[in-house]
Amino acid sequence: MDQLGLENRLADLPLGEIRYFDAIGSTNDYAAAWAQEGAPDCSLVIADEQTAGRGRGARQWFTPPGSALAFSLILRPEIPEGGGQIMRITGLGALGVSRALRGSYQLPAEIKWPNDVLIDGLKVAGVLAEASWTGDQLSMVVLGIGINVAPDAVPPDDWDGHHERPFPATSVESVLGTPVDRLVLLQVVLTELLRWLPRLSEPKFIQAWREKLVFLGDWVQVITSEAEMFEGQIINLNGDGSLRVRLRSGELKSLQVGEIHLRLVDSSPK
Repeated sequence: MDQLGLENRLADLPLGEIRYFDAIGSTNDYAAAWAQEGAPDCSLVIADEQTAGRGRGARQWFTPPGSALAFSLILRPEIPEGGGQIMRITGLGALGVSRALRGSYQLPAEIKWPNDVLIDGLKVAGVLAEASWTGDQLSMVVLGIGINVAPDAVPPDDWDGHHERPFPATSVESVLGTPVDRLVLLQVVLTELLRWLPRLSEPKFIQAWREKLVFLGDWVQVITSEAEMFEGQIINLNGDGSLRVRLRSGELKSLQVGEIHLRLVDSSPK
């Protein structure tokens, strides 16, 4: 992977500028600083290796050289006020990856709301959307995506961040059983992202996202950012991208933030 190869492979896509690094701390951090300097919309930051990659909740993200895709897109989206801007951008990232893996590699990729992509219950990719605001107006979002392409991208058991991983990981090549060209996969993912980006406010976007949700209809344990813990049945995705769950009491609750643990719990009558 190099600058020229990226530019040639992605020449037909409506991107801004492309900046490639052999190694970088975090593509999201670099993209955020570049955006403040005036980077064009849909500019791309990509690195062969991340030394300080991160996911949601300050979790570390393992990105050794030559084995993964780690990139960030600078987006300046036009989303109606109150339209769940960050949630939709997060959904865009997960949807783009899942559709690329399904459409081009025939892999059963699913989305664990709001930001993970799973294959057979194992994490293969993660999304981190970070916003910049001007008053109440969303001025810019950095959409960071990490995809485990080769087996070496899966953190070893003795890795420093291993204890922070909430569930097991896998790689595209491990599931597929054959080598994967990272540039081809990147092109396919970016094509899906750019195809859906203008449609974030459309019901079809929410529907496409909903169709890829894992555990739809199942009971899961939920932990919110306020450390509240409860069990809920995933029943729908709201129009703003928040998740609708039914509590054991029958009450309906919309989740805006927090994490859904993958450990299923016993079902109870609906």
